[in-house]
Amino acid sequence: MRKRVAVALAGSALLLAACSTSGVPAPETVAATTSSVPSSSTSTSASTSTTSSTPPTSPSSTTPSATSASPTTTPTSPEDPVDPRWRFFTTDRTRYTSAWFAGVHRVMIGFGCTPAPYYAHDPRCPGSQGFHHGIDVVMPCGTPLTSAVDGVVAPASGPGKPDAAYGAYAFRIRVAAAGVDILIGHVRTVYVQPGQAVARGQRIALSADEGAPDGCHLHFEVRSVAGGLSTARDPLPLLGLHPVR
Repeated sequence: MRKRVAVALAGSALLLAACSTSGVPAPETVAATTSSVPSSSTSTSASTSTTSSTPPTSPSSTTPSATSASPTTTPTSPEDPVDPRWRFFTTDRTRYTSAWFAGVHRVMIGFGCTPAPYYAHDPRCPGSQGFHHGIDVVMPCGTPLTSAVDGVVAPASGPGKPDAAYGAYAFRIRVAAAGVDILIGHVRTVYVQPGQAVARGQRIALSADEGAPDGCHLHFEVRSVAGGLSTARDPLPLLGLHPVR
């Protein structure tokens, strides 16, 4: 009897050991495997989330850049087509508006001493520089020009008549009250004639390159009434350039 009990007990012990050995490790291994998959999946998801979080940051950082690059110092009108004949003898890259012309344009040659090769040496200027008696503003041929003053178109001949360098159709608007003639050079199409009264805001001509070796532009010059080159003065106050910001 004791032997049977001992054998039975021994068999039970072996059975329990077998169950313990075969049952427990398997669930732990499956659990470990199962838990490792979500862990890997979570890690991949986080990595994807991190990667996908970059694009929203990138556009948001690009957008302000694009906004800051929008027209603040650039004119609102299209830029002038490049004329290969234009040569700028100034460091001023600002574009300007004026009551005298349509659009937004740059100054090519300012008033006074200049290294531009079109003028003979002037003793007032250093080295071999010449003297430019007006302001040249580049613009496409055919740009409308409008008077910003009330005046009368001066005679086509007589004292102060523009010479051939200004083009065959250059003309002057005389403002007697101010004691000046305003010379408009390098035009080809002119809408006014000598003796005609000109009102502020009236279209007077279209820009061109008549007599100009350096492309289409407006030459704007101010002289004393019936005066020659020696009476030319800085035309900027009457030209009234306004920078575009």
